[in-house]
Amino acid sequence: MTEFLLGLRLLFGAGRGNRVRFFLMAAGGSLGVCCLALVLTVPGILQAHDGRAAARQPVSSSEGAADGTLVLQRSDAYGSKSFTRVFIAQGKRGTRSAPPGLTALPAPGEVFVSPRLHALLREAPAVKGLLPGRETGIIGASGLAHPDELYAYIGTTPARIADGSRTLKGFGYDYAPNPAVEPSTLTDVRFALATLVLLPLGIFLSVCARLSAASRMRRLAALRLLGLGVRGIRRVNSAETVVAALLGAFLGLAEYWVLNQVMSRTGLSALRWYPADGALSATTVAVCLVGCPALAWFVGRRSAREAAADPLAVRRTAPPRPPSKWGGLLLVSGLGIVSGYCATGLTGRPASSVGMNALLVVGGVVLTGVGLVLTLPLLSYVLARRVGRTTRSLTLSLAMRRNEAEPGSTMRVVTGLVLLVYAASLAQGVLIQLEQVTRPDGPVQDYSLSLSGISTQQERDLGNVPGVRTHAVMMNSWVDPESPRPGEAFASSATALVATCAQLDRMVRHTRGCVDGEVMRLVDPNSSVGSDLKPGAPFRFRLTGGTAAHVDVALPAAKVVYSGYSASAVGNAVLLVPPSALPAHARPRDAELLLTSSSEPAQVRGVLDGIGSVAPIAEVELVGLNVQGLEQISVVETLLALGMVMGLLIGVAAFLVSVTDRAVERRAQVTAVTLIGARTRTLRAVQCLQVVPPLALGLVLAVVTGKLAESSYLITGGGAIRWDIDGLPLLGIAAAGVVSIAAVGSLPLVGRRIDPELIRRD
Repeated sequence: MTEFLLGLRLLFGAGRGNRVRFFLMAAGGSLGVCCLALVLTVPGILQAHDGRAAARQPVSSSEGAADGTLVLQRSDAYGSKSFTRVFIAQGKRGTRSAPPGLTALPAPGEVFVSPRLHALLREAPAVKGLLPGRETGIIGASGLAHPDELYAYIGTTPARIADGSRTLKGFGYDYAPNPAVEPSTLTDVRFALATLVLLPLGIFLSVCARLSAASRMRRLAALRLLGLGVRGIRRVNSAETVVAALLGAFLGLAEYWVLNQVMSRTGLSALRWYPADGALSATTVAVCLVGCPALAWFVGRRSAREAAADPLAVRRTAPPRPPSKWGGLLLVSGLGIVSGYCATGLTGRPASSVGMNALLVVGGVVLTGVGLVLTLPLLSYVLARRVGRTTRSLTLSLAMRRNEAEPGSTMRVVTGLVLLVYAASLAQGVLIQLEQVTRPDGPVQDYSLSLSGISTQQERDLGNVPGVRTHAVMMNSWVDPESPRPGEAFASSATALVATCAQLDRMVRHTRGCVDGEVMRLVDPNSSVGSDLKPGAPFRFRLTGGTAAHVDVALPAAKVVYSGYSASAVGNAVLLVPPSALPAHARPRDAELLLTSSSEPAQVRGVLDGIGSVAPIAEVELVGLNVQGLEQISVVETLLALGMVMGLLIGVAAFLVSVTDRAVERRAQVTAVTLIGARTRTLRAVQCLQVVPPLALGLVLAVVTGKLAESSYLITGGGAIRWDIDGLPLLGIAAAGVVSIAAVGSLPLVGRRIDPELIRRD
């Protein structure tokens, strides 16, 4: 306890500069704790979403009393959002329990809506057509997964929902029918967040704990020479680091509380939550208040080891020992694992992420990242030693000799930036893997809308929605149910695509043999659709709005050979009918409007929003994709973007904190060199050269090791993409930007004013 109190007295009695460094340590630690609390709270936010969605899920049965309460649930798309309507018809017997968010079941004609739907009804009155009845109240927060959800309870009569309804038993399931993020996908997200945030966070907190290391070591060495024991030295040093970490932890938790209040009300692009969802749990508070000071205590003990073991060498600034080589062992071990999995991809027999492979891949990625960080001081030392002995440039020689004397000081400045580039490469791999799982295989996305539910003007407007590449009409032939030979009548049914050759070409991979203005047969060599139909077979398509009631089309011998996408509505068509073949002002009766756009998630969301603005009550079917899946993609992308922003914030913060501490630590050295005649321009060049070469070497390693780690992750994921060559230019630009930032950030280390008092002896 005496040593601890001594450490506190030295902390607050060693001058203004030491107190400034202490509060800098606390401020940096608070930023790290805030990011840590945010990462630890994300699973709780998703769990709260799923918990409320599960609690309101209707429990129903096909068997029940004839006069029981009936329920019918419909989930449609309104733009890029899911729109859920629950129709409830109360019976004489049956459950009377209300769902979460309501005090009673809605009576016939009553409609309870979510707050977002309440606002939408004012913005788009046409949506009222989906909600038969009068708006009676608002659903409470306990009955909504998130604040922006489109949800409604509609009271009706049993006769109106007799078809398709079920007997209501109550509300509440143990699991969410449509989780915010699938469990398998959530595992990938946790891995990505751990790599993007937690790994740089550990380095950042270690950097904050080692601020003003040189001056502290000299002070500890003086105490050791005065007779203080080894354990006492460690306790004195730990007092400052632990108190700073503890203060930073409390500040970080307070910062997170404010951030949660702000972000829960403003929301992210695809993720909204209530303030209570992001409240700090006891586990999160314990991890922040215990884990961060424990890390600071461990770092403090290790950093005080040199002053306790050889205090004279510290006081006389003896040449330091070369950095440890154990970090290189970790790097080699991690690279061995990820390179082994990359080799399985080159041999054509890729390993799968089953069993031990999943743990080994994650272990290899973590070992590579940690080994990269621990190897940087050794590489900087070797580089500085070799260049310093061979160069004839005074500027380069001064820079390299300083890096040789203090390799760890320079690497504390650049470690966060190097790790940021490494994590960015891994983030690219996680995004690619998730897109391969959740996106359609083809580059296009089709949207199908019933033609009877939209007007002619809406049909034209939908074709002009931004992002829509082309549009066409899919019409089905009419089969006479009273035909004396129904078997033959059913065999003659077919689906026709009403489109030009140019429209068809935009919907498929490629076409061959198409002639505009002629009815032609559609043939996909990879599909058996229509293969049993003979040329000359007649088809009748019913029409509305024109002079003719129908149009008859015979299957021609001329054909269009095309290659379609795996998830495309064109594959159901056997006929290509030009628009000119239909009578003027006529519209097919049994038909759908088909829109085509790019399959990029952002593009799909934009097209869906455009459809919702043109035809708000039209039912949209996404061919090969559902709205819930699209919402999951949005949530995952938002979480990864949040992780990358936090990783960038931590990396930049580590750089700023380190470079500020380095400026304070080296004022005496810069002053001494200035007094013997060195020019300011030379000193600034020296400071840049002390940072840029080690940083460039670290960035090259980060790009190489990051790409190997990314490839091993993609290979074991089993996707079609294994080597992300397209991501290299982005990483190169990021690395160049990092070098520029570091070079500019090192310039203020040399000031214009000379203070000889800085070089007096302690």
